[in-house]
Amino acid sequence: MNTTTTPESVRQRLHALSLYGLAAEDDALLAQPWVERLIDIEDRERKRRSLQRRLTNARISAFKPIADFDWAWPKRIDQPLVDDLFSLAFLHDATNAVFVGPNGIGKTMLAKTLTHHAVLNGFTARFTMASDMLHELASQDSDSSLARRLRRFTQPQLLAIDEVGYLNYDNRYADLLFEVVTRRYLHRSIIVTTNKPFSEWADVFSSAACVVTLVDRLIHRCEIVQLDGESYRLKEARERTAKRSKARSRPRAPKPRPS
Repeated sequence: MNTTTTPESVRQRLHALSLYGLAAEDDALLAQPWVERLIDIEDRERKRRSLQRRLTNARISAFKPIADFDWAWPKRIDQPLVDDLFSLAFLHDATNAVFVGPNGIGKTMLAKTLTHHAVLNGFTARFTMASDMLHELASQDSDSSLARRLRRFTQPQLLAIDEVGYLNYDNRYADLLFEVVTRRYLHRSIIVTTNKPFSEWADVFSSAACVVTLVDRLIHRCEIVQLDGESYRLKEARERTAKRSKARSRPRAPKPRPS
């Protein structure tokens, strides 16, 4: 035991790890140097398993790190606002974040990296495409099974819903999204990516009576990141095509004749 620790501080760490039997031992045992070593090993392993469990439950799948984001490519993006979101302060007061912009501009990449960053910093999270979440909820055949599935999307501290607006949904799907947003409202944060301004969400959920209230609750406490520009995927596709075309146009060395 080093000079800055005492048997009482060791007991506090043991209680935090629920190692109550060891914590009940006398001071002489707790003063042994191997006790702190045991605590460090147990604490590190629990943190590793907790992180792995949270990453698995988040279902983020493959993504590029934020270091690979080309800030110069979008014609419009508020980088200081995005940087502020990565401070994760928005999670502490249940503020939402909405990324709005055309296809291929980097909305999903930002949402995934932000969700991953939150998980690395101890938050629980879940990433889902809007269509996957709504299809899963709509397929439930009883109120009890729906309630259980809803908890998958309402309990995590952060829920990221990708690609709202790419498909049109009927009233049933609008009601389910409204239920998710309402249950999280003022308690847990939501990230949304969408290619539609909020004024067009009534077209996505045509004739649904809840759309106005849904949008109102989503943006009540919300940071909106507007992006604009050409699709980065289209840019990469053009660059790959040009590279392949250049490679094909190079003269090839003649094949050696057989002797």
